[in-house]
Amino acid sequence: MDPEALYRQLGRLLEATPDFYTRQVWTYETHQWVGRADALVIQSGDPRDAVDWRTATANLETQPHVSIGQMMMILHRVLAAAELNAPPSARGAFIPVGSAFDAFAALSKITRSAVKDLLVVDPYMDETALTELATTVPPGVPLRLLSDQADHKPSLPPAATRWAAQYGTARPLAVRLAPNKSLHDRAIFVDGTVAWTVTQSFKDIAKRLPAEIVKADDTASLKIAAYEAIWSAAAVVV
Repeated sequence: MDPEALYRQLGRLLEATPDFYTRQVWTYETHQWVGRADALVIQSGDPRDAVDWRTATANLETQPHVSIGQMMMILHRVLAAAELNAPPSARGAFIPVGSAFDAFAALSKITRSAVKDLLVVDPYMDETALTELATTVPPGVPLRLLSDQADHKPSLPPAATRWAAQYGTARPLAVRLAPNKSLHDRAIFVDGTVAWTVTQSFKDIAKRLPAEIVKADDTASLKIAAYEAIWSAAAVVV
């Protein structure tokens, strides 16, 4: 597997990490996830990682907390190596806990790349989508914010109204709320062609847990089409 493909596959894998700590360890989904992870660690080509991984997974039933910590360390080590080998244009970002500026820098790098349109999706969106993220979008590029009717924060609609009143067409803004529980991702779609998935809500990114921003590849067009359909049916705020 080439470095770019490995990097993207690892990003999607880590995005879907099972909740080992509060659920039964060996579910069907866990078996699938561990199998995918095993294959990607082998694909990385480092025999030390492969040996460490097999040791960690072998002890998952008897020493789950120790094994899970070891597994996460190995996967992030493999991810870091794959990122170094991937082309700069394909790199996303892994953001450690407490790295608020790193999170802002990684997100703003994406938002600044927009030329025609930027769609930001977050079921739990609040005013920080405007006070922090929107200010990095190039002037004149339409910004669309899509959140959940039930889960968005009350601070979002008034912030959007004030933004629209102040900036108008200089910084175009549209905000919509999708039907309850119809949004499952935090994502950024650039110019209708590039898709990025974010593992946490933008208001909480890297505050309590590590976060990742991963560029989609073969799934990008499917994600974009799905969220454009949701956008079209969502309730208008501004």
